Amino acid sequence: MTLEAGRRVRLAEDVGIGEAVAGEPAAVVGFLSLGAGIEGTVERVDGELPESDGVHEYQRLKALYEDYGHTMPEASRTRLEAQIAGLEPEWAAHREQGDRVTVRVRWDNGFVLDGAHQDVLTPL
Repeated sequence: MTLEAGRRVRLAEDVGIGEAVAGEPAAVVGFLSLGAGIEGTVERVDGELPESDGVHEYQRLKALYEDYGHTMPEASRTRLEAQIAGLEPEWAAHREQGDRVTVRVRWDNGFVLDGAHQDVLTPL
């Protein structure tokens, strides 16, 4: 999933924020959380790596191999497999970077959640 600033999202699961404190001396009286289903707007996306030409080529060749590899002559299939294997390190680096994408979301209730992993959000 690709998130971008200005996109509306919904929280897919409950997110714990911290302890609720009250009284003198301060005593923990509960736990504060954002409930699944609240909606908001993405303000910022951090850590997003744009797809390089190598990543696009890997995706194209991999799709070609998966769809038509079984019908190709042996030499063509072997050459395609070698091309895919040559692009796998770049693809793996891109996927690893995708795991570090975080977002800042301003919820409709006024709360702001910063540094949230994109997987806890569902685009609307």
